[in-house]
Amino acid sequence: MIRAFKRAAMVIGLIVALLMSPCVAEASPGLCTGPVCADDITRSAKNHWQLVLKLNDQLGHREKVVMNCRAGQLSPLAGPVDRAYATSIGRRACRLAGEG
Repeated sequence: MIRAFKRAAMVIGLIVALLMSPCVAEASPGLCTGPVCADDITRSAKNHWQLVLKLNDQLGHREKVVMNCRAGQLSPLAGPVDRAYATSIGRRACRLAGEG
């Protein structure tokens, strides 16, 4: 009896908590994986697939780079934000697009 009362109280508490909490879902533009966000992908006859990525780090640095799927590298090659993770994400996206 006491166990059933505790379960009922817990269920009622969960329902009240869910009803009282704000149910707002916020989404950011682009597709993000950790510090890398895919901003745009384009295809042209000259450049093949190009993926525009937004990078950020824990120090607050932000950059916008372009992944050339034909060459398999980012442009610009150097900057304040580490490019190793962005390069691997970009190469994976290029493979999924059918190039690289």
